[in-house]
Amino acid sequence: MNYGRKKAAKKRKDITSKSKLKKKRLGVRIFKGVLLTLLLLVVAGCVGGGIFIKKVINDAPDVTPEDVKPTGYTSVIYASDNKTETERLTSAGSNRVYKTIDEIPKDLQHAFVAIEDERFYEHNGIDPKGIIRAGIIGITTGDFSQGASTLTQQLIKNNIFDFMSEDTFFDRLERKIQEQYLALKLEKQMSKSEIMENYLNTINLGQNTLGVQAASQRYFNKDVSQLTLSECAVIAAITQSPSYYNPITHPDNNAKRREQVLDNMLDQGYISQEAHDEALADDVYSRIQNVNTNITQSTTPQSYFVDALTEQILNDLEDPDIGLGYSETQAYNTLYKGGLSIYSTQDLEIQGICDQIVNDDSNYPSNIEYGLSYALTVTRADGTQENYSSGHIKQFRNMKYGLTFDSEEEAYQVIEEFKASIAQEGDTYDEVIDLSPQPQASVTVIDQATGQIKAMVGGRGTKSSSMSLNRAYTGSTRQPGSCFKILSTYAPALDSAGETLATIIKDEPYEYADGTPVSNWWGDYYRGDMTMREAIEQSANICAVKTLTEITPQLGFTYCQNFGLSTLVESRTTDEGQVFTDIHQSLALGGITDGVYNYEMCAAYAAIANGGVYQEPIMYTKILDHDGNVLLDRTQTQEKRTVLKESTAYLLTSAMEGVLTEGTGTPARLSNMAAAGKTGTTSNNVDLWFSGYTPYYTCTIWTGYDDNTPLADQEWNYHLRMWKKIMDQINTTKGLSYTDFETPDSVVERTVCTSTGKLAVSGCPSVTEYFDKDTAPTESCSGHRTTRRSTSSNSESSDSSDQSEDSQSSESSDSSNSSDSESSSDSGNSSSSDSTQGSDNTSSDSNSGGTQSDDSGGDSASE
Repeated sequence: MNYGRKKAAKKRKDITSKSKLKKKRLGVRIFKGVLLTLLLLVVAGCVGGGIFIKKVINDAPDVTPEDVKPTGYTSVIYASDNKTETERLTSAGSNRVYKTIDEIPKDLQHAFVAIEDERFYEHNGIDPKGIIRAGIIGITTGDFSQGASTLTQQLIKNNIFDFMSEDTFFDRLERKIQEQYLALKLEKQMSKSEIMENYLNTINLGQNTLGVQAASQRYFNKDVSQLTLSECAVIAAITQSPSYYNPITHPDNNAKRREQVLDNMLDQGYISQEAHDEALADDVYSRIQNVNTNITQSTTPQSYFVDALTEQILNDLEDPDIGLGYSETQAYNTLYKGGLSIYSTQDLEIQGICDQIVNDDSNYPSNIEYGLSYALTVTRADGTQENYSSGHIKQFRNMKYGLTFDSEEEAYQVIEEFKASIAQEGDTYDEVIDLSPQPQASVTVIDQATGQIKAMVGGRGTKSSSMSLNRAYTGSTRQPGSCFKILSTYAPALDSAGETLATIIKDEPYEYADGTPVSNWWGDYYRGDMTMREAIEQSANICAVKTLTEITPQLGFTYCQNFGLSTLVESRTTDEGQVFTDIHQSLALGGITDGVYNYEMCAAYAAIANGGVYQEPIMYTKILDHDGNVLLDRTQTQEKRTVLKESTAYLLTSAMEGVLTEGTGTPARLSNMAAAGKTGTTSNNVDLWFSGYTPYYTCTIWTGYDDNTPLADQEWNYHLRMWKKIMDQINTTKGLSYTDFETPDSVVERTVCTSTGKLAVSGCPSVTEYFDKDTAPTESCSGHRTTRRSTSSNSESSDSSDQSEDSQSSESSDSSNSSDSESSSDSGNSSSSDSTQGSDNTSSDSNSGGTQSDDSGGDSASE
């Protein structure tokens, strides 16, 4: 740097120059202006925020200690007549047994504090440290799910704000501010012990339990005062999310949370290292599963319909699109404590018909069998315990499919043999045995004009508990077989691909894209040219796969989604890198990854019966709160959409009428009512389906073994006779006289040449068929030679008329026997596994263009 005299003088001059001083003053003024503006904004924000907070606090409800005590009103369910009471939900959800704080173990109290509110005994209702921590985490990670609510705030939320809807951010902010204000106020009126007592008797702990005593009985079958440290940690782990941390359905999730509870209790000085390690090593989840199997209810179990209804209501209360957006605890408390009046869609006459027929053993194959569910806890002489389940007996007997026996006596004999194989001196046993009749069944009946479910049966035999396996609702998926041909293939082909019922599809040797042969259910011969109507009536596999390939599996997949089938897999990659997709050729035959729900299949066919308009299947029309105000009106929020043109729906109906009169479903033909429907059978007769409808009701029936044991070939059509009995009795009981399906104005009837597809003229081999007026042929055929074949020379050039007649004659002959042999095998393209309830009896291969079934490349294929 130059420190010479000239340079120093110049520097001094620059500093003292007027221009420099003006610039400096301007900068200072700008800085002061910005600072003043910021201060004004801060002051305005504080004033505005203060006014907002004051208004929110002024609007807060008055709260006393009495207001946060767990109370509730019984909710009542009414049948579709709006007056007949069918169920009271007190015992199912309000099975609370109040316990005072001195009856609740200290370990359980400390477990909740450790995981939910570690400074509970120090703060005055709100936790500033927790709020700051949650804010920092939210700002730094973007995860604003970290809560800072104290137990006091949670108590207020669950009892004061449990019916409050939070549609916007400001709704949530307002509730949070009021919650904190009321927490401060409540802590001045109640001791920590009183707050803890009310909290532990209020909290939702899953499996229809409210409060720690109900949870202790449900999960451990013991009084809360007898809970061990390990068991206390299990219950405390549930509260953050009663579904996700449910120790019965999600034991792995609960185990991780339980470990966190124990770690926190150790860190906060509530337990010793020795107690921590001993609790962590406890095999608590085996006991829980054993208790779950063994538990019985003193009250009559809810019906399958009510089970599904309560599940739908809880989902709707939590769904923000319907307008409420409750939390899981809020929804649960509303249903089981809110004193609701629930107007269901259940028709008791139709329900009674379905119950009677499904539970009549004479409607099933004569060789009724019994499925075994088993749980065993062995206590050895030294006090150690070992747990065994159905899988151990299956392995012991080397049984291929599952635990199915010819008699109850045989099942008990196998149990004794198994116990003898593991027995040691001094053993004691605690076992649970559940035998259910097999094959099983499920039924759904829907009024297609409204989308209302009128009856539901989720299983055959005595129902032993509420919320048990419901094979008709979301408890079980099964492979749909050829019922899918209508939804995935023929509906889109007629609706948007320009095909007609008179379109000729050649039944001939055919392969999937990967070279695997497609087989028809009737064997190794081929019927040649078939119209689409004939292919539907006779359930021709090759014709269905060829048609879907032509219109593309993607189009078929899209239509299935529009029909409301929620279990479809667009793309799924496992941890091992295996890719699953239902967008492939075998979608035509029902070869899908996860199967379908009975009630969704019924709703899809109801859309066809309803002129192509899909209506979301609902189980209640409205719900009133305790004061008589409308809480939910399902008729207003019910999803409705057009999935097919009215003409397409009628064309499918017309073709499916032929399934009952000419094709694979003749045993289901009704006595005095027009009806349409489609059969479905999967590999080795594992799953038997029929989805059909009259002008009034749609009914879907499924039957099969829970463990995927194949049905005998001669037993393939008993479900069709059951469907007939259900629908005939509904028609008789409801006084429904014979009615035909109404032909819409968009449908016309034409006689066409089977060779050219044009309007037939004299001498043409012809068929009279229904068409959408926009796709009906308008050009006449130019005619055909009518010379009769009599020599070898003209035999070589046989005319199309003779060929058509020969083909029709052959098909007519075949169809006469179809109802007796339809299910000699399987639906085609989905490999059945041994998993119980059939939830995953398909394995798909996205690279092969299809999902292969057990028999798809063999000697026979399912219908």
